[in-house]
Amino acid sequence: MFTHKDLKALQTQSLRMQGAIRRQTYSPESSKTLRRFSSWELSELILKVNQSTLRGKLAADPSLPQGMVEEDGRQRWYTLDEVNEIRRKLRIGRKSFLPQRPAGQRAIRAAIANFKGGAGKSTVALHFAHAAALDGYRVLCVDFDPQATLSHSMGLTDVDEEFTVWGIMARDLARETERMNTLTRGAESGTALPQRRLPASIAEMGLSGLRVTDFIKPTNWPTIDIVPSCANAAFVEFASAQYRHMNPEWSFFAAVSRYLDQLSDDAYDIVIFDCPPAIGYQSMNAVFAADMLYIPSGPGYWEYDSTTSFIGQLAEALEDLTGFAGLVPAGTLPLPKVFQDVRFLLTRFEPNNDLHRAMQSAFGKVFGDRLAEHPIELTRAVEQSGRFLNSIYETDYRDMTRETWRRARGSFDRAYEEFRGNLLAAWAGIEQSEAA
Repeated sequence: MFTHKDLKALQTQSLRMQGAIRRQTYSPESSKTLRRFSSWELSELILKVNQSTLRGKLAADPSLPQGMVEEDGRQRWYTLDEVNEIRRKLRIGRKSFLPQRPAGQRAIRAAIANFKGGAGKSTVALHFAHAAALDGYRVLCVDFDPQATLSHSMGLTDVDEEFTVWGIMARDLARETERMNTLTRGAESGTALPQRRLPASIAEMGLSGLRVTDFIKPTNWPTIDIVPSCANAAFVEFASAQYRHMNPEWSFFAAVSRYLDQLSDDAYDIVIFDCPPAIGYQSMNAVFAADMLYIPSGPGYWEYDSTTSFIGQLAEALEDLTGFAGLVPAGTLPLPKVFQDVRFLLTRFEPNNDLHRAMQSAFGKVFGDRLAEHPIELTRAVEQSGRFLNSIYETDYRDMTRETWRRARGSFDRAYEEFRGNLLAAWAGIEQSEAA
């Protein structure tokens, strides 16, 4: 016989083991640090310039970061801050190395979503965030998944639930309820709107007074921040259903969108959502706030079947939201919900596997050019980095053969470059929509 007390005791035991695993995975201090990047990586993989040309530019301009030199003097190693300083200052011909970004436009938001567990959502979100940071972009990740894989991979370990998406939604409920309670109904009579009362668990937590930045935590990457998740945030689905009962007019699905609207347009360039493996209150907040929807899927039949179910159920859920149009405030995004782009991305793909190639063909026949051209391949390096909660970009190529590392990185590089191209096109679409 097991009660909630027994489950709590099991969780306590597991949390102790989590601490031991983190000490082995990260460092003795349980904090994750970002490695340096070699001059070879800087020239060939990050800036994509000739290595001798870059060496000449660095030698000619001592104001540029010179990195840390190896004892044998053959290689220099740079922090990401140094990489970005070189990116800002360096010119070769007239070429700028700053990333493309529409001037005066808010950050673009991409949701990585599918309710199939193991589809690679957190892996894709982690790698795209790291690739974008190496590309010079400022990234905000929002972890909607109570499993908190992305948060743990970003080095976040001790997170209080009030500073997760649950806290953002509860804060939004409190603020929206306060706003509604100040309204009056009836111009002639001036009759006050019935007061909506929130439970003490919400009203007395002081969530409505939290600043937008209180939910954002730094990571070991200097240009990546995150709104983290934690296991205790798993009750958000149950709590959200209660909140809707307390205030039926609360547009629950727009809470995160309203929160992101409070960020300054130039705070970040890209916002990446890691969604939970289910359609619920959190995932609906993610897809409603997103400009672009990226749907990862494994290359098997059951993954294809699950992905088909996912887009069908998501379509029904979004159709239900249209009933709120004109009735409740939904922030700056309109109803019905419109995405600038929707893409499907195959993950764990093995090019020499006949079944995988057949399923890639099936995905292509159904989804056409909505299917990303470059799948993410399954390699030993990817499996190894996943076991240690690292991306391939964090993994030092000296820890394995360079060819193994390059093959894994090449797969993510191609997938990211396609993602970036889709982002830039979607960004232009937002600009045109808002100008119309």
